[in-house]
Amino acid sequence: MEFMKNTYGQSFIDDQAIFDLLERGQTAAADKGRVRGILEKAAEARGLSLEEAGVLIQLTDPELLAELYHVAGQVKESIYGHRLVLFAPLYLSDFCVNNCCYCGYQHNSPHKRRKLTIQEIADETQAILAMGHKRLALEQGEHPRQNPIEYVLEALEVIYAQRYNGSNIRRVNVNIAATTVENYRRLKDAGIGTYVLFQETYHRDTYKKIHRGLKADFERQLFAMHRAMEGGVDDVGLGALFGLYNWRFDVLAMLTHAEVLERDMGVGPHTFSVPRVREAAGVDLEMFLDPVSDADFKKLVAVLRLTAPYAGMLLSTRESLELRREVIAVGISQISAGSRTGVGGYFVAPEGEDRQKPQFEVEDTRTPVEVIQSLVDAGYWPSFCTACYRSGRTGDRFMKLAKSGQIQNVCGPNALLTFQEYLRDFGDARLKTSGEALIEKALSEIDNARMREVTAAKLQGIRQGAFDLRF
Repeated sequence: MEFMKNTYGQSFIDDQAIFDLLERGQTAAADKGRVRGILEKAAEARGLSLEEAGVLIQLTDPELLAELYHVAGQVKESIYGHRLVLFAPLYLSDFCVNNCCYCGYQHNSPHKRRKLTIQEIADETQAILAMGHKRLALEQGEHPRQNPIEYVLEALEVIYAQRYNGSNIRRVNVNIAATTVENYRRLKDAGIGTYVLFQETYHRDTYKKIHRGLKADFERQLFAMHRAMEGGVDDVGLGALFGLYNWRFDVLAMLTHAEVLERDMGVGPHTFSVPRVREAAGVDLEMFLDPVSDADFKKLVAVLRLTAPYAGMLLSTRESLELRREVIAVGISQISAGSRTGVGGYFVAPEGEDRQKPQFEVEDTRTPVEVIQSLVDAGYWPSFCTACYRSGRTGDRFMKLAKSGQIQNVCGPNALLTFQEYLRDFGDARLKTSGEALIEKALSEIDNARMREVTAAKLQGIRQGAFDLRF
């Protein structure tokens, strides 16, 4: 499509270069001294080269894998502490002009389509607010007529306008089809958080094979983040759907994408998303020849964490609660909870014959309270924080603060403030008891006496009814 013609040069994905990295990595992975040298460097939380990532991704020795996970856990804790951010997806429309053979929304699927009305968007938002969420990921199929940019902009306005007993959605991340620089400017002006787009797979031949429709344009998809950042979007999120092609290739390609964004646009991705192919209506999983085992998935997460330590990493409810626990420990920093992956799934048509087919099947079906209780039991600090986005700490400004360590001065306290608000308004009796104990313990661990004092005062203000207190 001419209006999205690539102006940033040739594709930066070189298949042969990535295959060469993997081949060299396989040889080097047998050298324990070489591997331990890479892990020693990784422990400094300054990132790794593609060459070094290619070595870690090929590890099979159980002893070295244990060391990989140990270092990944250390790095994750050094950057994020005990914090874990929660969010929920909101699906606006399953109308789509594309035939992507891994997706339940593919155009040739015979299922009845639904597009939320403005009132239904408000109703769905209210239902999500009633679960305690403050952060949304907006999703829809690609359909220029049914789902134009004006529809997304109106949806954003409606979502941000909703209130539920004093609570509101404070950050909407947007995952919609690749679009123009001008449309990204409009999304930025509408107050989006992170713009997220999956390349699905970076292997060109596979990409061509599994896509039909507007999305079949590999370059349109690949350079969307360049256009988004040119349009003023500070935070962008990369992703691949692992299992469509060899996952090792796609990990190194996604890291290549991150390097190119930093080179060309001045800052790398704010987040990585790491979903695996899942069952969905009309999807034949047997056509995908590169499934990602649970063990490989854990390794994938750890390698991403060590290579790009300051990028957030998102995990959806596609994965089981057991696996979610494992990969949170080695790299994941944001998880969804209570997700419904069909249009109208929270309020409009959550059950029964009128319920829409989901985009994919979920594995973790727990309620947000159940998810949060499990996090507290494991010592994590559930966070609903959106302060950086609303205080202008985004893009290169966020990364400079993160890499200097200064961001830690506000991240921990902000997490506790948002968790206190959640406990007050949405926690059950058990969660309130255990959550308050966690907050008191965490408060005592804040080293700076003045920050500890101010945080304690803000926590008390929230207990007495204040909303949205933050640093």
